[in-house]
Amino acid sequence: MDELLKNHMFAAHAIAGAGSVTFSTLLTYPLDSLKTLVQVGSGSGKQQFGAAQILERVRILSGTSGLYNGFGWSTLARISGLGARFGVYEILTAFYKGHHIHASCLFEDGREDNYVHVSEAFTAGMVAGAVESVISSPFEMVKVRKQVTSASLIPSSSFVAEKRAVVPSISRLLRGYTPDQKALNHSVELLSTLTSKHPNMNGALLEYPWMMTGSGRPPPVFHVRRPSDVISLEGWGALWRGLRSGVVRDSIFGGVFFSIWQFLHQAMLDWKAVGMDPAPRSDDEIGPLSPLAVSLAAGFSGSVAAAASHSFDTAKSRSQCIVLPKYISMERRLLKWKRPGRRFERYTGIHPSDRSLLSRGIWLRTGRSGVASFLLVGGYFLAVHQLLR
Repeated sequence: MDELLKNHMFAAHAIAGAGSVTFSTLLTYPLDSLKTLVQVGSGSGKQQFGAAQILERVRILSGTSGLYNGFGWSTLARISGLGARFGVYEILTAFYKGHHIHASCLFEDGREDNYVHVSEAFTAGMVAGAVESVISSPFEMVKVRKQVTSASLIPSSSFVAEKRAVVPSISRLLRGYTPDQKALNHSVELLSTLTSKHPNMNGALLEYPWMMTGSGRPPPVFHVRRPSDVISLEGWGALWRGLRSGVVRDSIFGGVFFSIWQFLHQAMLDWKAVGMDPAPRSDDEIGPLSPLAVSLAAGFSGSVAAAASHSFDTAKSRSQCIVLPKYISMERRLLKWKRPGRRFERYTGIHPSDRSLLSRGIWLRTGRSGVASFLLVGGYFLAVHQLLR
């Protein structure tokens, strides 16, 4: 391991990879923010906002910089996730290549079969995508909630203005949170008709975690956006909320992306080999392809893969914006609560109420993924060339 870390080439490729990921994320992050807000800002029973309306709302509430809320978390998610995706893919394809070379020794012509078939690229990409989803999910959770906060109107609490003491039961769940006094007063009024009442109804209600907001509803998502808040109120498992739809999304994306990219890569190699005399025995004898051509192929592959997996991306983004406190999760376990929806929806993490919304933001994600893939591969080639020359 020490020799690997001291290797200049390994360090150059690692720096080039991290730099290209950061560069592509920086340039395409506003599109990702708009895509997320279009997905989570829609509902089957309310008005659906377009990208232009959401952009104006973010500009008014958070300024232009609001489009970059959660950028750091997104960068961490992409560096770790893409590192796992390409790392696992290279390991699996290396196994396939070794198997092909071993099998080619059985042929008398000695042809070297040192390439990856499209079907093998699809399988390896699906496995790599699943690993990527598990690693990047906690970072994505915080990123999505930061993005939602940029378009949220955060009201000032009258409870804070009156400088009342924070209730210990609430502080243990969500540090610094104070309930909405107006909602709490309304709840007390509903209970005022009881014949036997508690002398301090407000204080008694706030001792129950279900009433931490004053209305019985969970806190809004913009109050539970930091990792410490998520862990305190919802538990460690909440960082992987939406994992089912995330695994399906990234598996489909990885399989489609790598299979199309491999197909285009092999087609370009075959085109380049036309007319070569003698005919090349392996892809290595054809020579490298143009970095621009490879980058364009990656951009096209990324766009198609994003379109194919978008429904599950919407399902995951919407599930990550649901605040599910620990006491509600405990109730569900005790009551043996079952996921709603058809069998396919239960297995893939799609909520039945989201069926008509799964295509929201597809063009934003398709464009963003295509541009990001092009910049990622092109930036990587450019960085490696500059570092190793």
